[in-house]
Amino acid sequence: MRLRHLVARGFRNLEALDRDVPEEGVVLLGANGQGKTNLLEAVYYPVLFRSLRGAADQEVACFGGPGFHVGARIESGGGPRQLAATWQPGARRKRIGVDGSETGRLTDAIGTWVAVAFLPGDVRLAGGSAGERRHFLDRMLSLADREYLGALVAYRSALAQRNAALRLGRTDLAGAFDRPLADAGAPVVRARMAWAAGAAARFGDELAALGERDTGSLRYHGRPELADAGAWGEALETARSRDAARRLTTVGPHRDDVVLEIGGRELRTFGSTGQQRSAAIALKLIELDTLATARGEEPALLLDDVFAELDAGRQERLARRLIRPAQRQVFLTAPRTDELPDAVGLPVWRMCEGRID
Repeated sequence: MRLRHLVARGFRNLEALDRDVPEEGVVLLGANGQGKTNLLEAVYYPVLFRSLRGAADQEVACFGGPGFHVGARIESGGGPRQLAATWQPGARRKRIGVDGSETGRLTDAIGTWVAVAFLPGDVRLAGGSAGERRHFLDRMLSLADREYLGALVAYRSALAQRNAALRLGRTDLAGAFDRPLADAGAPVVRARMAWAAGAAARFGDELAALGERDTGSLRYHGRPELADAGAWGEALETARSRDAARRLTTVGPHRDDVVLEIGGRELRTFGSTGQQRSAAIALKLIELDTLATARGEEPALLLDDVFAELDAGRQERLARRLIRPAQRQVFLTAPRTDELPDAVGLPVWRMCEGRID
C-alpha cells in the first residue's frame, strides 16, 4: 500500500502542496519548526481523517485561513483509490470523499489508506496511562477489521448513553443500555484478548532484537468472562450500586489495560526511559505486522525523529528492521543527514518554512 500523490492546502504551516510521492518513501530533512512533522500529519490524515497528534480540525487549519483540504492518491492490491477531506470553519461537518464521491459515514472511509506512525510522544505507550494503550489497541484493531470498528462505535455510543443516565441518577434508564453495551462490548473484548495472546511472544522477541537483555512480556488485563455477551448481565448487576454511586459505568473494556513488563517488573513504573522507548517501538513493529497480516499488504510507515536517543548499534538494528523499500513505503524525519543510520537509503526532501525545497 503506497501513497503516490499528496495534495495539502491550508494545512498547518505547509505551503500549498500538490506533489507526486516516491514509491519507496522519503526522508524529510530540516531544522525544528520547518514543517517536517506537519507534512507527516498531512500524509497520515486520510488514514483516520483526523490529526495523528490528536488535534482538533480547527487547530490543524492554518491560522486565519478558510480551512484546509487534504487529498491523496494511493495504490494498493485493490487498485488505485482517491481520498479527500475538506474542513471549513462554521461547516456542520467536514466533507470526506472516496473515489470522487462524498461519503456520509466516516466509518466507510476509515482504513482505505493504512499507515503506522511513530512519534516521539509514543513512548507513552509504555510509560503512560492505560488510556494510551487502549487507544493504541482500538486504532490498530479498527484498521485491521471493520467489524471491530463497528462494534467499537456501537459500544462507545451505548456507554455514553448509559453514563448520561447515571449522571442524572436514572439507574432505571441506565439499565436499558445494558444489552446494547454487552452485545457490542463482548466482541471488543474478544478481539483485544486474541490480539494480546498472539502478540505476547512477539513483544519479547522484538525487545530482544532491539538489544534489550531482560525478557519482555505482554498481557491483556481485564475481565476475560466479558468476551461472552451472556456474562455481562451478572457483571453489570453486581456493579449497579457502585455505578450509581460513581455515576459512571465501571464494567467493560473502557477500563482495561495492556500490561507490559521487562524482567518481571512493570515497565510503566519501573522501566527506564530507554526501556520504555524500546517497548513503544516494539509495539509499533507488532502493529505493522498486525495490519500487514489483516490487510494482505504492507502499510506505510511514518517515523518522526525515531532514531533520536538511540545508540548507534540500536539505530542500525532498528533501521534494518524498518527500512525495507521493496515491501514498505517509509516517511522519515530527521534534522540532518548525519543523524540517520547508514541503512537508510531513501530519497530526500529538504523542508524550510513549510515548503519542500
